[in-house]
Amino acid sequence: MKVSYYPGCSLHSTAADYGQSMEAVCRHMNIQLAEVPDWNCCGATPAHSTNEFLAKALPLRNLILAEEEGMELVIPCTGCYNVCRQTHGFINRGSAKAQSVNSEVASIVGKRYKGSLKIMHLLEFFSQDEVLAELKSRMVRTLNGLRAVPYYGCLMLRPAGDVAFDDPEQPQKLDRLLEILGAQVKPWSYKMECCGGSFAIPKADIVADLTGELVKQAKKAGAEVMVTACPLCQANVDTRQANSGMPILYFTELIAAALGLDGQDRWLGKHISDPRPLLKGYEII
Repeated sequence: MKVSYYPGCSLHSTAADYGQSMEAVCRHMNIQLAEVPDWNCCGATPAHSTNEFLAKALPLRNLILAEEEGMELVIPCTGCYNVCRQTHGFINRGSAKAQSVNSEVASIVGKRYKGSLKIMHLLEFFSQDEVLAELKSRMVRTLNGLRAVPYYGCLMLRPAGDVAFDDPEQPQKLDRLLEILGAQVKPWSYKMECCGGSFAIPKADIVADLTGELVKQAKKAGAEVMVTACPLCQANVDTRQANSGMPILYFTELIAAALGLDGQDRWLGKHISDPRPLLKGYEII
């Protein structure tokens, strides 16, 4: 299986652990990731507050390049996924402004966006029946009842009209994936709450309250770990949880553990709250 792949800036920097675990899992499962050639930063969540044109033009250029490759586009970063899917919807709705942006970007790139690209979040990709079947066939251990809460965050499925691949109020795909891996998934009502990622620098006090409440509620639910598919959420909660010691894991890291892959210290060792003692206690790694 081969797909087009847009890593975004985070997976080459603060979310290198996400990128490394994802690449290791995909290699093991014979999933070929064809990186979009000459990709650029998508502008993420701040761009819309500084320049309306660039907020659409930056992701649009990447979509044009990916569409040219003729494959499905998989995006692991939730921020990148959100703006790319919103831009895809914006262009396909065909307003005068959308046509103008598409034409202006085409004058630079040399091609217009046709709107035919299938854009998938990495979690959506791994939730497909054929990928889950392949994962199950390759698992060498389970998570042995590790108590976990799935944390989707606020960007993965909202605004629902453009980005939702799961129920935007009560999503279940990450829950089900964790159950397949053998985790004990704890119900909680904070799986879609915002962590305040975009305000981490200008409103640090508010963000500390938001992340603190997330960890508090995860523990109240009986969880030992939070599991996410968003590098913005992972970095924000992991670095701001006031020494509470709650590991914030990427779902790809737990897949890697279930597959028994080598080199797990390489990505697990990058976490602020080290998950390795807990995972070793469960004989997961």
